[in-house]
Amino acid sequence: MRALLTSAGIKNSSIHDALVDLLGKPIAESNALFVPTAIYPFPGGAGMAWQAISGKAPSQLCQLGWKSLGILELSVLPSIEEAAWVPTVRDADALLVWGGDPLFLANWMRRSGLTDLLPTLRSEAVYVGVSAGSIAATSTFVETYPEPPRGNDGPLKSENIVFATSQGDVDRILVTGQGAGLVDFAVIPHLEHADHPDASLANAERWAARIPAPTYAIDDETAIKVTDGTVEVVSEGQWKLFQP
Repeated sequence: MRALLTSAGIKNSSIHDALVDLLGKPIAESNALFVPTAIYPFPGGAGMAWQAISGKAPSQLCQLGWKSLGILELSVLPSIEEAAWVPTVRDADALLVWGGDPLFLANWMRRSGLTDLLPTLRSEAVYVGVSAGSIAATSTFVETYPEPPRGNDGPLKSENIVFATSQGDVDRILVTGQGAGLVDFAVIPHLEHADHPDASLANAERWAARIPAPTYAIDDETAIKVTDGTVEVVSEGQWKLFQP
């Protein structure tokens, strides 16, 4: 399976062209499934999911002009027969995995069976991640939380830490989690974004030091393109690779 891991969706023409190249055909000829699951732990998550599905979210993804677009809600999959949803995933040209809480998303990817299914999908199918959707595609990731995350989401490790931001020092809980392992590197999105003040370059370096794999810190104008194991950075913005 191919991958396009983004911070904020298809933000510029370079990332758009990378998606078309991975698909091997126009978006208008491609069938996609959208996974909103990660957004539900946030207040107003249901409304934010609808904004993304209806194309009203600022991040470009569902509104790109797909031939068809379906919804794959991971939290319902354990309660239905695999025969009802697995063929649909296998037939999809693209799996669009939205942002939100990466621990929650990674947990439901495992519980739904999607984590085990991903390596068996067609080699030309494309996993498109946005923020948490990109984070959860990796083997090991880190994320910060203002309060302890839910224990049933399976964090591997957590620690209290103080991060310096442009608005002053902030106390956070740094959690190390386990993702789907679709790629052998980690991703830190929203680098130097005003709405994500703890995702500074200096803090990203501290996060990356806790990950036993190469870690890409990327801003919203950057994506990581993976084709048959070959990794390429597609960027009209800022990014940095940290080695373990």
